[in-house]
Amino acid sequence: MEAVQDKVITKPKQPISKLWMPKQVLITPAALEEPWGQQIYGRAKSLGLPVHELKQNRIVGLRGEDERETYRKAKSTLAVVTAPPSALKLQPIPPSADWQFHLAEGCPAHCQYCYLAGSLQGPPVTRAFANLPTILHNLPNYKQEDKITSFEASCYTDPLGIEHLTGSLAETIRFFGEQKGMHLRWVSKFDQVDGLLDIEHNGNTQPRISINAEFIARRMEAGTASIEARLAAIRKLALPKVQGGGGYKVGLVIAPIMPLPDWEEQYTDLLDKLEQALDFPCEVTFELISHRFTPGSKSLLQEWYPNTQVDFDESNRSMKFNKFGGKKYVYPAVTMHMLRSFFESELKRRFPEAPILYWT
Repeated sequence: MEAVQDKVITKPKQPISKLWMPKQVLITPAALEEPWGQQIYGRAKSLGLPVHELKQNRIVGLRGEDERETYRKAKSTLAVVTAPPSALKLQPIPPSADWQFHLAEGCPAHCQYCYLAGSLQGPPVTRAFANLPTILHNLPNYKQEDKITSFEASCYTDPLGIEHLTGSLAETIRFFGEQKGMHLRWVSKFDQVDGLLDIEHNGNTQPRISINAEFIARRMEAGTASIEARLAAIRKLALPKVQGGGGYKVGLVIAPIMPLPDWEEQYTDLLDKLEQALDFPCEVTFELISHRFTPGSKSLLQEWYPNTQVDFDESNRSMKFNKFGGKKYVYPAVTMHMLRSFFESELKRRFPEAPILYWT
């Protein structure tokens, strides 16, 4: 990659994706007692969204006559709640980070392979946590003294996709910018990053953007930003601040990788576009994740998306078991080797200094 002086940030070839606007915002009494909950309440009101103050701290009324109707109701709702005490007991999340914590649970996107399907209980509503200061000030309790400790904030949500409603991601980046020995990681399929560029992150945050082949992004990731817009976003985040960017060390998550009929051509085109977007010196890492599913997630996703184009044919897969005895379906070893060899070779050629953090 050649150094470029004073390069102007390129604009996405397609319009910036529309902000997600829920049809209703539900806020619990406990959330209203939190100053951050009041801040989210004010944001929703300023956007003209209908906000309903609940009389109890449970979210009810989102069940439909079937899973499809429940899905429609829940996916058009933002619930502002307080994270339970159990959320303050962090769990490890290798290989992504040392620990996971949550700014929200649920996601406004409509990905037909959604990894949250079956992972979260109840209807797939997006729940934003109003007790953000409590969540953040709990994190230093998990800091390890002998090394930099990493924290993943996007296991159960896409924090950028709801940032215009919560402001929680920017506040979290500011918090980590003031810490020593603690790094924040988050990933998104959205592109509204302008509000994150001027934050004093002090190199303690690594934003990552999830990208995929054009066919998958267009046909299986409804409600997200286009690939062109996502690449424009990662460019903005990576550009030095003196050039109008965020000056972040960035990452690309290529997921879920699928062996489409013309997969090599499609992923070559994706990497060509990525190379054009990051045509200046920057720190970047890669995470490569192949598609997999469980019997439970397959059943739920096929109810949510009856016309899905995701290949859920178990006869084309190998079965694996996790440490708890749960089973998942992955690609056979031959297919995995073929895909992995392609990406490792292409990324090493195009981005020789960029590490691949893991393949799974």
